[in-house]
Amino acid sequence: MSVKAFTDYLLLEKNYSKHTVNAYQSDLETFNLFVNENHDNLSLEQVNYSLIRQWIVTLVDAGITNRTINRKISSLNAYYKFLQKSGQIENNPLRKHKALKIGKKVQLPFSKDELNTVLENAIVVTDFETARNKLIVELFYTTGIRRIELINIKLSDLDLKNKQFKVIGKRNKERYLPIIDSLSFAINEYLKYRSEINLTEHNKYLFLTKKGLKIYEMLVYRVINKYFSEASSKAKCSPHVLRHSFATHLLNEGADLNAVKELLGHTSLAATQIYTHNSIAELKKVHAKAHPRNR
Repeated sequence: MSVKAFTDYLLLEKNYSKHTVNAYQSDLETFNLFVNENHDNLSLEQVNYSLIRQWIVTLVDAGITNRTINRKISSLNAYYKFLQKSGQIENNPLRKHKALKIGKKVQLPFSKDELNTVLENAIVVTDFETARNKLIVELFYTTGIRRIELINIKLSDLDLKNKQFKVIGKRNKERYLPIIDSLSFAINEYLKYRSEINLTEHNKYLFLTKKGLKIYEMLVYRVINKYFSEASSKAKCSPHVLRHSFATHLLNEGADLNAVKELLGHTSLAATQIYTHNSIAELKKVHAKAHPRNR
């Protein structure tokens, strides 16, 4: 069974995004190259765990991080599970493999003051681009959506009357998110300027460039980085930090963890719990300040 059959399976049956499938394919091609360089005429189906271990050691020696190595091995594991399921191999060589340990990396969110600085002072709406940029920041912070989800929002996904909009998340899973007043204002302001630009075949998408084309990931990153680099001293100023800020600030204000999970589009609570460390830190401050035994 070829790698092509595996990638087709991920796209058509598992509904993985093209970007994710390309990453799987790249990992498999890299491993296949290693196999060919070290063992002539050995196919991926014939590989044993010992050879995979050799590859892991090679990656470690090359300075590849444990997190990246684990992702590459995860791609291999998915491929061998597919081969096993389709009867191409009897045993998965990675069935007893344990992932490499990685340190927990705490991602600090933007503070409320930093966000207010950007939304209230840094972005002054005077034209199409500033209206669009303010809506991008407002949308990230008030809904916590992912960058690719924001890019793919269509005009038809907006339901301004009922103050909600539809998002297509990972694996084509739909969810509806609320539109609060500040977001509603930003949407209407942007739509006024949007109606004045020359439209193209990309007109169905909410977010466009000034040439009427659908926006792209790097443009969104540049928008966020531009404004927050000036308002924040954090080394990383990306759309994901805004998603992190959304979740952390909700939890700090007492939002239910399950509700935040649904808003973020997570499939399990485990994925949402990474955002609770700041909430716990906030609770410790309140506890230390209020408890009689700490006075």
